[in-house]
Amino acid sequence: MFSTNTYQNRRQKLLQQFDSGLLLFLGNEYVGKNYAANTYNFRQDSSFLYYFGLNQAGLIGLIDAEEGKSYLFGNDLTMDDIVWTGNQPSIAELGTKIGVDKTASLKELDGLLEKAVRKEINIHYLPPYRLRNTQKLSKWLNLPMEMVKEQSSIALIKAVVAQRSIKSEEEITEMEKALTVSRIIHHRMMKHTRAGILEAELASIAQGIAMAGEGDLAYPPIVTVNGQTLHNHHHHHVLQEGQMILADVGAEVKSIYASDITRTFPVSKTFTSKQREIYQIVLDAEERAIEACRAGIPYRDVHFLASKVIVEGLKEVGLMKGDAEEAVAKGAHTLFFMHGLGHMIGLDVHDMEDLGEDYVGYSESIVRSKDFGTAYLRLGRELEEGFVITVEPGIYFIPELIKRWKAESKYESFINYEKLEDYLNFGGIRIEDNVLITESGRRILGERIAKSVEEVEALRQS
Repeated sequence: MFSTNTYQNRRQKLLQQFDSGLLLFLGNEYVGKNYAANTYNFRQDSSFLYYFGLNQAGLIGLIDAEEGKSYLFGNDLTMDDIVWTGNQPSIAELGTKIGVDKTASLKELDGLLEKAVRKEINIHYLPPYRLRNTQKLSKWLNLPMEMVKEQSSIALIKAVVAQRSIKSEEEITEMEKALTVSRIIHHRMMKHTRAGILEAELASIAQGIAMAGEGDLAYPPIVTVNGQTLHNHHHHHVLQEGQMILADVGAEVKSIYASDITRTFPVSKTFTSKQREIYQIVLDAEERAIEACRAGIPYRDVHFLASKVIVEGLKEVGLMKGDAEEAVAKGAHTLFFMHGLGHMIGLDVHDMEDLGEDYVGYSESIVRSKDFGTAYLRLGRELEEGFVITVEPGIYFIPELIKRWKAESKYESFINYEKLEDYLNFGGIRIEDNVLITESGRRILGERIAKSVEEVEALRQS
């Protein structure tokens, strides 16, 4: 947790956007895997955590915009609870920690919201993503469950996005703690990799190190020899000489702030010449993109810059041809680079995605493309000082996609399908760092994680 003042100031800043109504923040509860007592690891709602700071189940926060007061609702533990969990702070004690004006039971919240609905007081809430919270809102607001999400408050969404998008110094400190853990994870995996082991052994290294740092992984690890599959969470393959590991693994620290790092490295001690060529193109695209990041620049433009660097590199190795700018404008590059360059990161690895990706990543002047590949760009809007973003270009050889486009003679003036036959089993390469937009430009957060060919091969041989 941060200081009491941090949460009071955050709520006060939010209040400045509202003259009336109630702002409702639902915390999360434990969710059963296969029966109620066998639960998934608890994960608090990030917006509740941002404004109310308490990482435990069964709590709800409320801000009365007209009175300018904040409330914490929850139930104190019974003796039966204490037998299983040990004694915990009371709701009143928790409320003191975060500086709310009043604490009360969940039953009192029921009555308060019933009264507000009767008086037609506007109740602002964020779109729920868990069934139980949808059920609660449906009951409180007398709404059919299918209407709950669509009735969420756009005004509250926009206010929360604007506030959470700008990271404070204390938030940056937490994110760099997460990156310290991620650096240990990636360097340990690079050193440990060898032919004959399972991908699962590397994934378990990542999980163990994250837990040893009093945190967890921010998302299910991607540790795979099939890097051409963008979100590949299967870890059952035995590593073989000549393959590459794509490891997309980021730690989440005790404060719940996330990191998101991808590195690609050979199972052998060195890259093959073909792997080195493609790897260097991706690295060039990442470094050029990072250099281009600064406040006022649309991230969509940085995405297209990285795409152009990729096309120019693929032309040099004979896989693409023609004018690079024209190839990108027409979308030919998306055969190889079909996802977005990056996204916001903070309390969520895809920060605030639950509030609606377009509210977070786009603006009234910059709207999402509907074109293949570019439509997957989560962040297109102008960058601002205080944003923390991922920069993660990649090159992927997806046999099914290549064969379909070839059969359709798609972009034949830009793509050398004949030479591509030699790359059908290549896999994929992605390189990713987390970048803070500063007053003077940008800064890669955390201590450097090996990514040059020489650095990666040195770790593979250590």
